[in-house]
Amino acid sequence: MTVERLYLDCFRNYQKCTVEFLSAINVICGKNAQGKTNLIEAIYYLATGRTFRSVGDKELINFDFQSASIRADIVSSEREQKLEARFSRDRRRELYVNDVKIKKGSELTGRLTVVLFCPDDLTIIKDGASVRRKLMDSCLSQLRPAYHATLSEFNRLYDHKTRILKDHHEKPGLLELLDDHNLRLAELSAKLIYYRAAFAGELSKRASIIHKDFSDGREYLEINYKTVGGMDASNKKPDELLPQLLLHQEKHKIAEIRSGQCLSGAHKDDLEIFINKIAARKFASQGQARTAAVSIKLAERDIHYEDKREYPVLLLDDVLSELDPKRQSFVLERIENGQVFITCCDDAVATFSGGAKTIEIEDGRAI
Repeated sequence: MTVERLYLDCFRNYQKCTVEFLSAINVICGKNAQGKTNLIEAIYYLATGRTFRSVGDKELINFDFQSASIRADIVSSEREQKLEARFSRDRRRELYVNDVKIKKGSELTGRLTVVLFCPDDLTIIKDGASVRRKLMDSCLSQLRPAYHATLSEFNRLYDHKTRILKDHHEKPGLLELLDDHNLRLAELSAKLIYYRAAFAGELSKRASIIHKDFSDGREYLEINYKTVGGMDASNKKPDELLPQLLLHQEKHKIAEIRSGQCLSGAHKDDLEIFINKIAARKFASQGQARTAAVSIKLAERDIHYEDKREYPVLLLDDVLSELDPKRQSFVLERIENGQVFITCCDDAVATFSGGAKTIEIEDGRAI
């Protein structure tokens, strides 16, 4: 799984730019605000159909232009492919695979798989449950097209139900729609929970091995999947989960109507992380939390490899500068295989030994 070439046309602060990459480590360096992360963002977009930043598609277009595009020549499953996204200020984005227009972003799934590790991920242990759900959703959406489709439908219906709960005081008739929404949301939640429980078990197994090595055997990392009502979802299929979800919904139906909030469903899921049997979110030191975060992201990469028998493209966006020398060395030793993109400042280039390709970015240009 490699990105051979990337073409940027009026994307972010780039105008016209073509960059070729090695199938090993590519170091993207330069001063701040020159466009290093923008380059990583373009690769991520072509893999997932979305940006990892909190912006809309139109904000990806260079300020001085009305349209933009990103295109990549990739090799996936030993096949050469082309991926492209086109953006315009006055119409919806368009996606292409091998020059053929596709209808939905989910059709990109599996063609180019990536694992992104950025400074925000270092807070994954201490932050709220939403960041850990995002971790599960990001990985599973790439591995399983059915999961991506289920998640999209769940989010759409969740928004509909939320509007019903908030607006029924002015429009009492909306409550007649609630039972149908509840049934479908429970069915979708059962499918999401099925995938997430299996993923969490695999993530825990792999991350604990990495973390033990990382901590020289002093710490044991454990990840438990947590869903609504304290349900045990391990080794249970969706049709086994559905009756429990419907019961939980029924128990919280009145509370939902009174509060105007959805209190039951897969949107409440979390990953509970323990270090030496102690809750990491509450009691882990900053160093322990960062070690655990690195272990989890490296485990995510291993899960991709085990599933597809080829490494995903690893995107390290300015994350090494946030780690101490020991953690930097551990990460670099673990990423010898597969294609890797690392953004860093000019001063950090010397960290990487021979064999890496260095690409300097200056004001939206590859030097």
